Amino acid sequence: MTANPSNPATPVLQAKGLVKTYGRVIGLAGVDLELHAGEVLAVIGDNGAGKSTLMACLSGAQIPDEGTILVDGAPVKLRSTTDARRVGIETVYQNLAVAPALDIASNLFLAREQRKKGPLGSVLRMLDTKAMKQQAAEQLAELGISTLQDVEQAVETLSGGQRQAVAVARAAAFGSKVLILDEPTAALGVRESGQVLRVIRELRDKGLGIILVSHNMPQVFEIADRIHIQRLGRGAGVITPSAYSMNDAVAIMTGARRLDEVAQAEAAAEADTVEAAEAAEPQSTGAP
Repeated sequence: MTANPSNPATPVLQAKGLVKTYGRVIGLAGVDLELHAGEVLAVIGDNGAGKSTLMACLSGAQIPDEGTILVDGAPVKLRSTTDARRVGIETVYQNLAVAPALDIASNLFLAREQRKKGPLGSVLRMLDTKAMKQQAAEQLAELGISTLQDVEQAVETLSGGQRQAVAVARAAAFGSKVLILDEPTAALGVRESGQVLRVIRELRDKGLGIILVSHNMPQVFEIADRIHIQRLGRGAGVITPSAYSMNDAVAIMTGARRLDEVAQAEAAAEADTVEAAEAAEPQSTGAP
C-alpha cells in the first residue's frame, strides 16, 4: 500500500496556491499543503480558518478558483469526489455514512458490490456475498485493523469507535493513497477515540498518507507527524509536535503570535537552557 515507492521524497498529495472565494468571502487565499506517504498531517484552525474549504477542494467536493493539486507529483483535475477516488483520495466525513443494518463486509463493499458470475449476476443481479466476506476479511487483515474481527457482524451492534473504524477501513481498502479524516473522534469517548487513533496509526504504518482535521489538540499532538495551521483562509505555518507545544499551536492559530516569532522564542529558550546547563557544570581546576 506504500504510495509512490519510486520517489519517496515526492509528496503523495500536494496543493499549490489554492484560492477559493464565495463572492466577497475568501475561503482560501493561496494555500499550500504537502502530504507524504506514511505520515499523519493534522490540519487545525479556528472556525472560519478555511479547513473545510481546503478539505473540500482536496476531496473533489469543490473546485478551487486558482491553484494546482498534484498526486505523486502529477497535476490532477478534481471536479468531483469520483475524480478524487479515481486518483486514490478517499474522505471519511464526521457523519460516517455507514449502513447500520448491514454487516461489516457489506459496508466495506457499499457501492462496490460484487455480483455472482454468469446469468445469476448479470440477469438476476445476485450478490456474491461469500466472495465479498472473504475479501473483506483479507482487506482488514492487510490493513492491520485489529478492532474489527467478525466481518459478518452487523454494524448497528458495534461501538461508536468500531463504526468509525468501518468507515475508515472502507475508505482505505480499495487502493487509496490518501485518506482525509474529518473530526473522526468528535462524538466518541476516550476508549472509542483510542480505537480510532490505533486504526489511524496502523494505516499510517502501512504507508497511507493521512490528513486529520481535528479540534482535539491532545489527540493531534499525540498522533500527528506534522501539523498544518490554517488562519483566516491562509496557511499560517507547519510545525512538528516534537519542536512546538500546544500553546504554541494555539498562539499561531489565533494570531496571537506568528510562526517566526514562536520559532525565535523556542530557539532562545533552548539556548538559555544549554547556557544554564553549561554554567552548572563543575569547572576543572587543572590540579592533578
